[in-house]
Amino acid sequence: MDYMRLGTTGLKVSRICLGMMSYGDPARQEWALPEEQAEPIVRRAADAGVTFFDTADIYSQGHSEVVTGSVLRRIFPRREDYVLATKVYFPMGRGANDRGLSRKHILSAIDASLERLGTDYVDLYQIHRWDDETPIEETMEALDEVVRSGRARYIGASTMWAWQFSKAQYVAEANGWTRFVSMQNHYNLIYREEEREMLPLCADQGVGVLPWSPLARGVLARAGSASATTARTGSDQRIDHLYDPDNDRRILDRVAQLAADRELPAAQVALAWLLHQPGVTAPIVGATKDRHVDDAVAALDVRLSDKELEFLAEPYRPREVKS
Repeated sequence: MDYMRLGTTGLKVSRICLGMMSYGDPARQEWALPEEQAEPIVRRAADAGVTFFDTADIYSQGHSEVVTGSVLRRIFPRREDYVLATKVYFPMGRGANDRGLSRKHILSAIDASLERLGTDYVDLYQIHRWDDETPIEETMEALDEVVRSGRARYIGASTMWAWQFSKAQYVAEANGWTRFVSMQNHYNLIYREEEREMLPLCADQGVGVLPWSPLARGVLARAGSASATTARTGSDQRIDHLYDPDNDRRILDRVAQLAADRELPAAQVALAWLLHQPGVTAPIVGATKDRHVDDAVAALDVRLSDKELEFLAEPYRPREVKS
């Protein structure tokens, strides 16, 4: 396993982050694995050197955090041995203040997340989306209080326009508040709109990049495969919202062709391409099978030539921004 600093901080994270959205309550999320099925997969990742784990309060309505905390406490002897991230924004109840990025919700949400995770702090506390209804000054001051109180070590953001991220950073710096150290954004071989402004902004500001859906919710992993249906594809409506495999066919065909030429799984090729991109710290990889972990870790050792990188990237055409 390789490790690198998260942005310009001194925090070291594994170059593969295990996304914990796949674990939780199947009653709330059909394709989620319950704790007893999740633990062997998480343990396999930990045995391979993965020390970075990402979840969110909204995943399985909090149950993912419960599973994440319980499993990690059994696997790692010390809290200091792993890096734990969670997120806030989406509705966690029916009340008017059970959502968003108001001071009230952030301070309540971090306490609720810590209770579910069974820990005194998270290493990275991220805003899951931009909140149009709350002044960014209120949000950044509340996040600063979360850090100063010791409930989070760092803060990060996810999925927003570059101007919004820049504004948040400016507001924090102008007031002496904690700045974001990471951006968790949508980035993979068939969705590269982040290359226009967000990735250059992160590079300029020394912000770590943590791509979500690095395999396009499994679409890239199935490139060239006759089997296109899984438990997730049958119930995850966001696949159809975010991607159109027919329009992306040329890219998928090239992933399949290069995978065949190199005698590698398509998932390793697609992840290797992402790991070669400037500024990418750690793709957030979901895993519901052992081979998903194995492919993610093995991708670290796949070296693609400039010619191969261009072969994979060349068919891409700009598309509508989606999140």
